[in-house]
Amino acid sequence: MAPSQNPIPTIATVVFGVFFLSVFSTAEKAPYSSFAKNATSAPSTGHYDYIIIGGGTAGCPLAATLSASAKVVLLERGGLPYTDPHIVHASGFARTLTDPSPDSAAQLFISTDGVFNHRARVLGGGTAINAGFYTRASREYVGRAGWEPRLVEASYEWVERKVAFRPRVRRWQAAVREGLLEAGVLPDNGYTYEHVDGTKTGGSTFDQNGIRHTAADLLEHAHPNNITVYFHATVHQILFSTSPGGALGSPQLLMLSGIGPAHELKAQGIEVVLDQAMVGQGMSDNPLNGIAIASRRSVEASLPQVVGITDIGFYIEALNGNIDSLTSLTTAANQGNELAMIGGKVAGPFSEGYMKLQSKDPNDNPSVTFNYFSDSRDLQKCVQGMKILQRVVGSQAISRFRYPNSTIRSLLKYTLSFPINLRTQHKSAAYDMHQYCNDTVISIWHFHGGCQVDRVVDRDYRVLGVDALRVVDSSTFYHTPGTNPQATIMMLGRYMGHKILNQRHRGEKGA
Repeated sequence: MAPSQNPIPTIATVVFGVFFLSVFSTAEKAPYSSFAKNATSAPSTGHYDYIIIGGGTAGCPLAATLSASAKVVLLERGGLPYTDPHIVHASGFARTLTDPSPDSAAQLFISTDGVFNHRARVLGGGTAINAGFYTRASREYVGRAGWEPRLVEASYEWVERKVAFRPRVRRWQAAVREGLLEAGVLPDNGYTYEHVDGTKTGGSTFDQNGIRHTAADLLEHAHPNNITVYFHATVHQILFSTSPGGALGSPQLLMLSGIGPAHELKAQGIEVVLDQAMVGQGMSDNPLNGIAIASRRSVEASLPQVVGITDIGFYIEALNGNIDSLTSLTTAANQGNELAMIGGKVAGPFSEGYMKLQSKDPNDNPSVTFNYFSDSRDLQKCVQGMKILQRVVGSQAISRFRYPNSTIRSLLKYTLSFPINLRTQHKSAAYDMHQYCNDTVISIWHFHGGCQVDRVVDRDYRVLGVDALRVVDSSTFYHTPGTNPQATIMMLGRYMGHKILNQRHRGEKGA
């Protein structure tokens, strides 16, 4: 997309190995500058074995892997992450999310549920704007997905060698760990990437110096002679012959290209290539609810490092040492209090929504409805989880930060006083956890669905009814893996790169 000072639009069309681009220029550079270029430097046409749309969490490792023995072009609508100090260092986390500029790395959208969210617009995708927590999916999740365990393990390890680090746990995060154990979230699993019940310290994509490492770093593994990366390259449409990228981007692009519910496509004036009713369906976002704490002690700015995985499927973590970083609650700073927040997300979830196009412009956000807590199982899980979270907040470890006269009820009311979403805040919510869950729900940026396996793609991630087109990202998920999906999405890019190359070597159709 063009920055505000440059009105020239970005246009890109992909046609089975041939692409045409018209985009603007920047002076950004990548560590792999020999093959990462602004799309203005692209020739008018190019021929490749694989065109990957979206240099995000899965797209970067997928491109790097395929380049081992195939010609690959990777098209990313955003810029590079390496020259933006707010992306590069943990201290800039909040600034990135609150940047309202039209070329911001974090594109704000508000679901019809009245909840703020963001989609990435930068090479590296969500890994360049998120809070950095690194953890694997459970073995059960891997089994349900039908993935090969040995290749999954090898793919995780490949990712971790480049982007995962052991965090330095300081005072606030240590107190949350103690509070979780006091509240009975056992056992103490220490430091691990594995998804196991109890309390653990996970990995981080921020290193010991606070420097962020993203999926874009995985492109350093690419074969430099076999790959070209074009940034600031927005794809408007995939063109198909007449013979038969991210959780929002993939279903949106399929619809813009004529694959989706026919009545919705026709309403936007889009020619129907394939009437596929399930494109854009099954959209889910893990609801997050928390309790804000006005701290009497200084709370260091820290992104999530410790997590409590309860046996009811409610995951508790310290979102940040500064709530302002996550929810833009500038009111808190004006009150002069140090703020902290402990929150929990509902695993799964079961509740599903949908996505609809609002225009034919790929730069525009689609309309998204997540239907938070529409499935009563999610609401009940939140209510039960909030009881555990209250025990954590009331623990001796956390009491060292709380004001002596603060009660759980007063903290619930305190949290309700902040404009964390656009939903109605009921005074009664402080006394009714069902209402509290509904009123204070926010996003933890783990949305997924819209191109789900067996609905839109097959078990090899091929789009059903279409030759030579796959979707490999979180839009294919029914549930979020682990307590944070980024590790598994990066793993999936590497995993599918290997699978596709093996299929290609065997001469399989569509590989």
